[in-house]
Amino acid sequence: MTREELTRLTGNGNGECGQGDCPNVYRTSSGSFVVQGDVSAAFTPPTGEGLVEIPEAVLREAFRALGW
Repeated sequence: MTREELTRLTGNGNGECGQGDCPNVYRTSSGSFVVQGDVSAAFTPPTGEGLVEIPEAVLREAFRALGW
């Protein structure tokens, strides 16, 4: 899947976020979510999984975009 196939729920395209290099939340066509953020070393996840850390404000923006 490519970024173009995802619905971006956060970031208005201004500033650094317009370059795609900041924390963001995307929705897939199947209704799941892809989260972009800083790699976290909070604990070691199972093989095939990863941890990312994103600011609370990014999640709140995603919830607003979804009408939650």
